[in-house]
Amino acid sequence: MNLPARVLFCIGCAPVVLSAQNLKTTVTERYFNGVRRNLESAADAMPADKYGFKLTSGQMSFAEWLNHSTERNYSDCATLKGEPAPEAAGKVPGLKDKAEVSRALKDSFAYCAAALAGMDEQKAMASAPMTYSLLHIVVHNNEIYGNLAGYLRVNGIVPPSTAARMGKKGK
Repeated sequence: MNLPARVLFCIGCAPVVLSAQNLKTTVTERYFNGVRRNLESAADAMPADKYGFKLTSGQMSFAEWLNHSTERNYSDCATLKGEPAPEAAGKVPGLKDKAEVSRALKDSFAYCAAALAGMDEQKAMASAPMTYSLLHIVVHNNEIYGNLAGYLRVNGIVPPSTAARMGKKGK
């Protein structure tokens, strides 16, 4: 889905989501916490020697997908906090090994959790960029997780969301 379509989708979904519950609570409890758990668990499940793995030569590596999530988390959540992205965001593109990539991803999700904790309904709906950033941390991270599920499966690892439904961990 291209960027304009995502924006329209996110903004179009807001009234539906709001009718059931407030936007911030729905995003946090139903979606953010789940995708955070899935991405962090995927980072943990993939062996360190597979962080450079690509499904095909033209695709991003497993580590690059995680770095992409990290960068977007910092960007979107800085918007939510009303501040520039933290200095840590600038170091993400150069990260390659499992320990540093996984740590950066987890730090970016902690940054987002803090941003969400500081949100209220009025702030969430204050502007299109604010609402977009709030919804984007869920939509975009789910897209990334969908890609990573294939990387895990090709390497014989059950994706965390499937493993949770099956009552098992990883392999």
